[in-house]
Amino acid sequence: MAQSPKQKDLLTRLSDAGEEAISRVASSPATTRLFDSVGSMRERVEDLQRKVRGLDALEKRVAALEKRVATLEKPKRTTSRSRASTARKSTGSGSTTSRKTPES
Repeated sequence: MAQSPKQKDLLTRLSDAGEEAISRVASSPATTRLFDSVGSMRERVEDLQRKVRGLDALEKRVAALEKRVATLEKPKRTTSRSRASTARKSTGSGSTTSRKTPES
């Protein structure tokens, strides 16, 4: 499987052409801008990661504050006895109601 000199020259020429193409692409201004953009994107992603890590602590704090607000917003409960006494007072126009005593 010996290669003929023509095939070797062809492969050498192709590899040389590939190397030249790579060097031209690497030295172009568009490639430089692309690498700069990728670098700045990496920095932005790192900033986002730091911020997202801090969200867990904030969520815990918000949950605790929501609990505190919920307890402060609960209306004070009145007893059924105090409601009944206020109902009797408001209906009183001097009329008396007849109540049955347990003895009768």
